Amino acid sequence: MKELRTSPISNTELKPFLSCKDYTVSHKKFTLLIDEEAALLVTSPRPKDDELASYYDSEDYISHTDAKKTFIDKLYQWVKHYSLKKKLKLINSFVANQKSLLDVGAGTGDFLSVCNAGGWQVTGIEPNEKARNIAIDKLRASTAVIYKNIEELTQNATPNTYDVITLWHVLEHIPNLTAYITSLKKLLKPQGTLIVAVPNYKSYDAAYYKEYWAAYDVPRHLWHFSKKAIKKLFQQQNMKVAKIVPMKFDSFYVSMLSEKYKTGTSNYFRAFYTGWRSNVKAMANKEYSSLIYIIKNG
Repeated sequence: MKELRTSPISNTELKPFLSCKDYTVSHKKFTLLIDEEAALLVTSPRPKDDELASYYDSEDYISHTDAKKTFIDKLYQWVKHYSLKKKLKLINSFVANQKSLLDVGAGTGDFLSVCNAGGWQVTGIEPNEKARNIAIDKLRASTAVIYKNIEELTQNATPNTYDVITLWHVLEHIPNLTAYITSLKKLLKPQGTLIVAVPNYKSYDAAYYKEYWAAYDVPRHLWHFSKKAIKKLFQQQNMKVAKIVPMKFDSFYVSMLSEKYKTGTSNYFRAFYTGWRSNVKAMANKEYSSLIYIIKNG
């Protein structure tokens, strides 16, 4: 474990914000530190790079397993399949011809499969071996390649390769944040589009559940973003947030997990009500549980 004392965005001193627990694997406690200037939260202490993989070693980590055992698993899978079509429609709105896409954190390959079927030339990055093998199997009939990390990809790809790069709930997991974004920018075409989806700790459900908010997901989530933090982070790379799109289903799914963490039981009615209330409040303040940032290179 190691401590981070200054913010990677503003270089200011980090201050204690909230204490959280890892409910998925280790059950250890962690502290969220805040960069007040950039409205960024940082998980502390953070696992060393060679320790991080052990915190994903759980059948409960559904994006790596395709699990369909529990009600929450099934709900996740239903929402995922519905969302895949919406995501494809979103990326199709940016590029008409010669469509090349890189999906970072490809998981079990469902998004890549949908994009490939939709006419995109697809590439993926997925560090988790189990998830990567599932994705490779799903895309076996295509020309898609799935790499284990960005270093392996950059050895095989030339700069300015991709029209679109997507990170669906991935940026919060990246240890070397600014260096990673620099690498992605080099891979993106000059007028390309970066799509980043992350939880929003400024949402109502985050404020309601506090330390039990499932989207903090310490220590797997190393960073916890606000709209201000994302804008500042990408401004440093001469990239601009062109549009922000809500992920309205996330408030319900996150509330179901949070309710279980808080009370020990899955109170679906209360979780649904909290998720619904979060979306209602966000209609006014635009602080949805998760947000998709459309970021332009240039």
